[in-house]
Amino acid sequence: MKQEHQGLKSIAMNKKAFHDYHILQKMEAGIVLTGPEIKAIRAGRVNFIDSYVSIDSGQPWLYNLHIQADVAYGSYQPTQKRKLLLHKKEIHKISQKVLQKGLTIIPLQVVLKNQWAKVIIALAQGKTKYDKRQALKKKEERRELRNIV
Repeated sequence: MKQEHQGLKSIAMNKKAFHDYHILQKMEAGIVLTGPEIKAIRAGRVNFIDSYVSIDSGQPWLYNLHIQADVAYGSYQPTQKRKLLLHKKEIHKISQKVLQKGLTIIPLQVVLKNQWAKVIIALAQGKTKYDKRQALKKKEERRELRNIV
């Protein structure tokens, strides 16, 4: 899963997000981390289960991103909320879209850009069961066509 493209090294990917949501717009955000957390990210100990982004009092926060740091660092909560770093214009734009259109913000991927950890977040709209079934049908059809050729 680790791939390098334009200086980005993929650490972890939220595969379930593509199944559960229509991805409308992606953006890259910095993340505020401690020393043990960045070490754990570089080691690939990241899990996206039930993680989401919320904007509280004008600041974006990442909730429930599980980063498993070493136990030697004392009292540490792996799923604590973490601040995301975005420009004010970006925060304003996505918060307006979330309020008006009923969209949600989800984390898609954790990457290393040079030495900095970044989170790729997306504005997304939830899929219905019908949409999920249609997507699975298309995926099956593509797989069958590839096997034939």
